[in-house]
Amino acid sequence: MSGLMYGAGSSGSGAGAGPSAAADKPELGLDQAGETSFCSFFRAMPAAAEGTVRLFDRGDFYSAHGADATLVAAQVFRTHSVLRYLGAGGKASGLPSVTLGRAAARDFLRDALTARQLRIEIYAGGGKRSNVWNLVKQASPGNLQQVEDLLFSQSDLLASPIVLSLRLSMIDDVRTVGAAFADASARELGVAQFADNDLFSNVESLVIQLGVKECLLPADDKNADYDLARLRAVLDRCGCVLTERKKGEFVGKNIEQDLSRLLADTSAGSAQPEFALKSAMGACAALLSYLNLLGEAHNFGQFTMRTHDLSQYLRLDASALRALSIFPEPGATGGNKSMCVYGLLNRCKTAQGQRMLAQWLKQPLVNVIEIRKRHTLVETFVEDSGTRQSLQQDQLRMMPDFHRISKRFQKSVATLEDVVRVYQAVLRLPQLLELLAETQTSSTEASALLQSAFVEPLKEADVDLGKLLEMVEATLDLDELQHHNFVIKADYDDKLRRIKTSLDAVRDNLDDEHRRVGKQLNIDITKRLHLENHSSYGYCFRVTRTDAKVLSNDKKSYREIATTKNGVHFTTTALKELGEDFRTLTEQYTAQQAGLVKDVIGIAASYCPPLEQLNVILATLDVIISFAHVSACAPVPYTRPTLHEKGKAAPLRVTEARHACLEVQDDIAFIPNDVEMDPASSEFLIITGPNMGGKSTFIRQVGLLALLAQVGCFVPAAEGAELPVFDCILARVGAGDSQLKGVSTFMSEMLETATILKTATKDSLIIIDELGRGTSTYDGFGLAWAISEWIATEIRCKTLFASHFAEITNLAAQQEHVKNLHVVAHVSERAGDKGKVAAAMGQQDITLLYKVEPGIGDRSYGIHVAELAGFPESVTRLAKRKAEELEDFEDEDGASPLQMPRDVTEKGTALVEEFLRTWAARSAALGAQARDGMDVDGEPRRKVSPQEEMDELRRTVDEFRPRCENDPWVRAVLESF
Repeated sequence: MSGLMYGAGSSGSGAGAGPSAAADKPELGLDQAGETSFCSFFRAMPAAAEGTVRLFDRGDFYSAHGADATLVAAQVFRTHSVLRYLGAGGKASGLPSVTLGRAAARDFLRDALTARQLRIEIYAGGGKRSNVWNLVKQASPGNLQQVEDLLFSQSDLLASPIVLSLRLSMIDDVRTVGAAFADASARELGVAQFADNDLFSNVESLVIQLGVKECLLPADDKNADYDLARLRAVLDRCGCVLTERKKGEFVGKNIEQDLSRLLADTSAGSAQPEFALKSAMGACAALLSYLNLLGEAHNFGQFTMRTHDLSQYLRLDASALRALSIFPEPGATGGNKSMCVYGLLNRCKTAQGQRMLAQWLKQPLVNVIEIRKRHTLVETFVEDSGTRQSLQQDQLRMMPDFHRISKRFQKSVATLEDVVRVYQAVLRLPQLLELLAETQTSSTEASALLQSAFVEPLKEADVDLGKLLEMVEATLDLDELQHHNFVIKADYDDKLRRIKTSLDAVRDNLDDEHRRVGKQLNIDITKRLHLENHSSYGYCFRVTRTDAKVLSNDKKSYREIATTKNGVHFTTTALKELGEDFRTLTEQYTAQQAGLVKDVIGIAASYCPPLEQLNVILATLDVIISFAHVSACAPVPYTRPTLHEKGKAAPLRVTEARHACLEVQDDIAFIPNDVEMDPASSEFLIITGPNMGGKSTFIRQVGLLALLAQVGCFVPAAEGAELPVFDCILARVGAGDSQLKGVSTFMSEMLETATILKTATKDSLIIIDELGRGTSTYDGFGLAWAISEWIATEIRCKTLFASHFAEITNLAAQQEHVKNLHVVAHVSERAGDKGKVAAAMGQQDITLLYKVEPGIGDRSYGIHVAELAGFPESVTRLAKRKAEELEDFEDEDGASPLQMPRDVTEKGTALVEEFLRTWAARSAALGAQARDGMDVDGEPRRKVSPQEEMDELRRTVDEFRPRCENDPWVRAVLESF
């Protein structure tokens, strides 16, 4: 037999089997009456909520209308020429409309919900003349349940959408936030209840840790409720979609009863600890109502609940998330995936591994013991590259998304293909275990950890799923899998056996007919005459257009069906009858096995708990191996860091630190720098220097080192990297206008800085870049000084502060633990004839060395950078002249006072006055000697020469020099000259 397929899933491979361009852009097909009827219905619909797109399901395709049609045309087709206008004879005054094939609709919905953060409504029920359409599906960025199968039918779910519900209350005069969140895909509920400040920095951390896509808030007068308005601003900054619900939904009257129906473990009853969190329970009530979890019986007894503790993970604010480029920018497509940390580290081979990597990056650990365990596992696979590659390419790459398959089992929408995918994956577990058992480990600790983390759990999963293998082998026809055909074994049922015998006979006859026609037409049946089971024509033959000439000799025996670019399709009387027999028998086989398939899937569904456990084990293994791959294959291999427990005044010392994302970019030779932040001498680093010199990269790479270390990955540095465990990373780096939201650049900067001041502890890491540049120079410097001094004296945490305010470096003279660093730039005179002209004009060449060294940067070189950017020479010349004028103005007007404590200023002033009095007295004595007719050597003189006065000044300066150099105020005055 030639291996022809039968049963569910059979399809031809010939021309026309796949969707054509016409299928992707189908015709609406409404007559004039139908257009008029639909336009009347559509215009009578209530207005959609902001950010909502409506689609109409028309069976084989979807349509969009009005503003939604314009959006779809722009996003999907990149042109408005695809728009058609209903109800006006095709004129532009009609209702704009566009159609989408199912594949194009799936791509649009996925992009709209996951990248563009839109809500979706899908209507169905109308016909060509009917104007009765009903809302059948709704979806939002945090709630994809009703469209999950549509969105991910051909791909695995790469992100678990989280919906968060928040309720504010005052408990003992303390602002308290009750939070409830749900991951409907993972069937998990969570609650949290905590006090928060007026900037809601704890809510911001919670949103980032959970990766929240959508947040529910009680509807209220936005102007009247100050706290809710602030909360909305925080959520908006984090990129959350806000959904307002009635305030009455946030009252948890029957919440305990409702949760008891949903939770799998109800042994604690009303004593469940989460039930005591009243504000959180109110938020949970609104969440259950919004997701309609109680409206679907298959949810009962399937959910778990946990309490989320913010302090168990390193906390990140939204600014730090952007500053460290942890995830791609929202809406970004294509480009270099290594430009963000997630893209750099994502060498995972499974969908569940990619989801876990994203979760780990949002939830870095603070427990040093657990972090070291991850480092040990990563180290094991770094050292054993052979096992790492075999696990990645031969094992993990073949593993399906067990979480998604389990959910399909639970929703009773799974197919035999899902059962087979599980079966084929479980078959690989012995090979996976064998590879892990052969892994070379460097220590007994590593070997024991490998056993407890992976080997033993996988052995348990292999045993638990052993019966599933036996069931599949007993019921499914595994020989048909090579044809991608999923059917029940014929021997499993007598009627199936009889139908199978008939099908085999038909298949043999089809092969005979194939050979007969090939012999009669004298065409090679292996290369030129193809027998196909076409999706539209059924069984037919196909030949090239050149070979089709032989058909014209006997048109009565060989009837042409269609001509396409792939050739000519034709049939014979015998083939047509055999095709009908095959179709009839296949339908009988499918109908007979339907009940048996349901039983098999029901049995497989009972294995969901061990499948979910296996899913977590494989995801963890995938991420650990991905870390090892990135650490070993970097341009310069990463090293394992040494971590100190949180709460200890531990130093941060890293030799030859690099920025993980930048060093892998093409055409970049990254220059590493050492970093030392000692609590006694360099806990607060002030970095100055020229624009484009590398200040921002330097401070960001320190934050990135801390993040990678606490996630469990190695770090891009030389051996001996030493870091403390931080409780949070807070950043203020760059600001953008949000004018549509009424937030200016400077206001955004101040909000982020206020969050830092109210959130940071002594165990935090603060990264600040160019603070105060959004307002006047003097206001900006005043704020920068006050903020940096507060952090250095009151918070006393590790801080990197990059600035162009040279005066701020004076903070190092006041505080022993503040240290000045600068990025090095080499300035030289231009060579050649052009250099002479440039020198006359005050122009120089600048070479940025990207090295960070102790000391203060003397200039910012902003105008040099403008020259590099290609500014017209006349513009840069004018810029230099104006800059010099401003410097002279400040010197004359005294508009740039030195910002130092009063006692330091008074001491420095007294020293300068003493120097001036001493020099004045010696000059007077020198003049008196001249008037007496005698000079200092006793020789007669009539007056003091300028050289003598200069010599006396030099002697006075040399005498006072040590004291002046040790006085910070005097030294700053001299530097300002």
